[in-house]
This record gives sequence, C-alpha cells and structure tokens, in this order.
Amino acid sequence: MKTDDLISLLAQDAPVRTRLGPVLMGGLLIGVAVSAALFLSAVGIRHDMASAIETARVLFKMFVTLTLAVTACGLVFRIGRPAVSLRLSSLALFVPLILLAAGTAAELMAIPQDAWETAMLGRNAGFCLFFISILSFAPLAGFLWALKNGAPERPTLAGAAAGLAAGGIAAALYAWHCPDDSPLFLAVWYTTAIAAVTALGALIGSRYLKW
Repeated sequence: MKTDDLISLLAQDAPVRTRLGPVLMGGLLIGVAVSAALFLSAVGIRHDMASAIETARVLFKMFVTLTLAVTACGLVFRIGRPAVSLRLSSLALFVPLILLAAGTAAELMAIPQDAWETAMLGRNAGFCLFFISILSFAPLAGFLWALKNGAPERPTLAGAAAGLAAGGIAAALYAWHCPDDSPLFLAVWYTTAIAAVTALGALIGSRYLKW
C-alpha cells in the first residue's frame, strides 16, 4: 500500500481521530500543572510583580510568550491528524515573531547604543536558559505522549511543534519570575531556550513518533 493511500485511510477513520483532541488536552493540562507546581515551589512569582506588571516591558514580555504558547499549541493540536491542513496554524506562529521583532526594534530606538549590550545580557541569562528548559519538560512529555496516539505524517516536524509549544508554555511561566524585562533579553535568551527545546522535541519526535 502506498503512503498516500494509507494516510487517506487514516484520515477517514473519524472515530479514532476524534479522540486525539481530548488526549492532547489532557497532556497539555497535566504538563502545565506539573510545570506550574515546579515553578511556584522552586522560584515563584517575582516579589515586585504587583508594580512591575504595570510597565510596558513586562506586559510585552508576558503577551509575547503567551501568544507563542497559544499559537504553537494550536499547531500541535492539528499536526497529529493526517491530511489536516497546517497552513493557518503555521502562519499564526508569525504573530509572536512579528511582535518580538517590533518590540526589539522599539527598544533599540528607545535606549542609547551603549546600553544595548547591558540590556541584552541582563542579570540572569544562564538561569533563564536553564529554567525555561526545565519547565518545558512536562509539557513536552505530555504532548509527545498524546501525539503518539495520533498519526503525524512528519514525526520530526510534529516533535518540533511539541517542543516549540512546550518552550512557549515554559517561557510564559518563567516570565512571571524573570527580573530581566528588556525585549532584547527576550529576543536573545528566551528565544535560545525555546529553540533548544524545539530541537530536542524534533530529535525525540523523529524516533518516538515514527509509525
């Protein structure tokens, strides 16, 4: 049987495919709950959040990371179903990217050039990389487990999508603790951590999600 014929048969198997949504939602909720519990027990919300959340930079950081988490999760919820178009879900990922590019450009224009490096390096770059990675493990495991119940046509891409979504969720959680609010810091260190988790998801997915 040709691959295209097999995919068509799987796509027609509606009773099986419709169960993927609840499984993915379960993986998402459990992953977020575990990561949130770890976040609150290990570091918690920054002590000055009541006042910090009123600033544009903090609101921007939270909005961008949450937008990435939502749009990437939307892609994960579709990528495990054969013959389902991913075009709109993929295009939605450009929204947080455009927001981040605009915020970074605005930051570069708002502060003097000799302050760019300080803003980019921040105070906790190493911890940011470490903790976003740690917080992403539970959502990544939940998504990969759920996708195993589906039929992703491209396992590596599905794993990468799971990693991107998990990294976005972890970043959105960590943003409540992170004292570095510059969009430059967000563009460099958050992006690096999320990219690493995305690569890990792709690597695992290429093996674990193969069918």
